[in-house]
Amino acid sequence: MSFDILGGLSSFGGGLAGYLVPFLFVLTIVVFFHELGHFLVARWCGVKVLAFSIGFGPEIVGFTDRYGTRWKLAAIPLGGYVKFFGDDNAASVPDHAAAAGMSAEERKVSFLHKPVGPRAAVVAAGPIANFLLAIVIFAAIFMTVGKQVTTARVDSIQPGSAAQAAGFQAGDLVLAINGQKIDSFSDMQRIVSISAGETLTVEVERGGVLTTLKAVPQMRELKDNFGNVHRLGVLGISRSMAPGDVKTQTYNPVSAVVAGAQETWFVVDRTMSYIAGIFAGREAADQLGGPIRIAQVSGQVATAGFVALLHLTAVLSVSIGLLNLFPIPLLDGGHLLFYGIEAVRGRPLSERAQDIGFRIGLAIVVMLMIFATFNDILHLATS
Repeated sequence: MSFDILGGLSSFGGGLAGYLVPFLFVLTIVVFFHELGHFLVARWCGVKVLAFSIGFGPEIVGFTDRYGTRWKLAAIPLGGYVKFFGDDNAASVPDHAAAAGMSAEERKVSFLHKPVGPRAAVVAAGPIANFLLAIVIFAAIFMTVGKQVTTARVDSIQPGSAAQAAGFQAGDLVLAINGQKIDSFSDMQRIVSISAGETLTVEVERGGVLTTLKAVPQMRELKDNFGNVHRLGVLGISRSMAPGDVKTQTYNPVSAVVAGAQETWFVVDRTMSYIAGIFAGREAADQLGGPIRIAQVSGQVATAGFVALLHLTAVLSVSIGLLNLFPIPLLDGGHLLFYGIEAVRGRPLSERAQDIGFRIGLAIVVMLMIFATFNDILHLATS
């Protein structure tokens, strides 16, 4: 897809195409690489792959390769799956009845009959592929476009803010927070945004003298450039935009990959902190979004350019990879949980136990989808 085509499509603004096309672009890339991870490791482990599908439901178009795998694009573009020989369905629920009647040759290529190690490797490969995709995208952006870096220097302080209470002054250069080195204003924002109500030890340089401050970020609702509301911790300071404090940092391939891995880890850490905050009562669950929210954000981000849309693709790839690692049956993490139990016990769980687990997992997934969709609808109604 060329830059001009994407720009032309995104010009529809709030129209259906303006949201749908960027959404499909982002989701298809993320889903394809997730399923490709499963597929490649399965082939490497000698598992026969029956189908590789982008989307669910009726097939729109497809072909069968020389190994007997049906590659297809399906009508409902909200995910995808790889179906292995020995699976009962697209969620890799084993078909025990069919497995009992398999010949010796069929057992050799059946996913169900592989040792627990290869099965775990196949399942884990999907989320790992998502993380690797994110690292590659971030690294490519850093190498080609670079990264604008603003020095963590205070320009102004809002009256009545946490920064004023902590004793910040204009011209302060933030060097570290809680012992963590700060290289840019963005580094500081990332720590502060997830630390509302927590006491932070901030080291600043003031007129050549090192000073230590204690600051407690305040929780605020902030709107981004597209009108979306986010709850974040803030100090109440603005960055310095003086020529010497703003620069574009470029990366060589090695440093770009390192920076891409760091960016990927930040998304993981921020997501886990948010989820922990929900259970601890520090965060509101109404920030959880589903396909409608993703489509809306994709359309909005597409108006900012192709690089911004790629960045969103990387963030979504991390999120989907992480979500799939949750120990919920039907998800990859649930399968890994079963395999871990099997490795400890020396034998798999009973068919009944697995069936109950998958039913519980299905109920959890459906409830999460309903809840996220409800949040999306409320968000649209109030935006």
